[in-house]
Amino acid sequence: MPESFDAASFPPLLRGTPAPAGADVLADAAARARAGTDPGLIVYRIRPDHLSAAVVLAPEVPLADAMAMVLAAANAFGDSFGALAPSEVAAQFDWPGGIRINGARCGGLRAAASATGDTAEPDWLVLALDVPFFAAADAEPGETPDSTTLWEEGCAEITPQRLLESWSRHLLVWINEWSENGIARLHRDWLGRAWGVGQDIAAPPVPGGVPGRFTGLDERGGLILNSGGTARGYPLTLMLEEV
Repeated sequence: MPESFDAASFPPLLRGTPAPAGADVLADAAARARAGTDPGLIVYRIRPDHLSAAVVLAPEVPLADAMAMVLAAANAFGDSFGALAPSEVAAQFDWPGGIRINGARCGGLRAAASATGDTAEPDWLVLALDVPFFAAADAEPGETPDSTTLWEEGCAEITPQRLLESWSRHLLVWINEWSENGIARLHRDWLGRAWGVGQDIAAPPVPGGVPGRFTGLDERGGLILNSGGTARGYPLTLMLEEV
């Protein structure tokens, strides 16, 4: 399918550039961050069937605290989707970055940073959003019941560009909330859309993950599972990718 590089519009403090053809937006944005690009850049790919976008941030706090931006980006998706989607269609979150629509997996968030230690202040943090809008032409509806697309869930009126522009506006709101008031509201709103709270869930998709009961998040957005009577914590830094 040919790629479309429509010019997206972004709010003040954010700016955008289309990703090079075939490039992974997370890796491309991280390369630009290493080269010294200013924070606020969104590298994006808009196709009829898929949205990919990665934003470069510079949180100026230790990495473990900066990872709260994952919650901010998720909440921004939830708010933007809620504003654009039919009222009967619900968005939920899997920890650390998964997105569900009406309970089925539908894209998610990825992350990369210049630092690896929890106490190190990263020069940059990149968050990427991926959302499928419709499946490949040869895919049968219901073939993968635990995965879905926006079109399959009745969201044909949402376009990738509208979602990107709305997400960027809501992202600024959540970053400002975190900057001024800390993580409390990010934490609360994320948990309000969390999938499986109080239930037994499969091992989280991070190194060392084991199945357990999802009991909540810690003060930095890390996952808390009860596994065999033992509380296990998984920090958001475990989702960071090497790019």
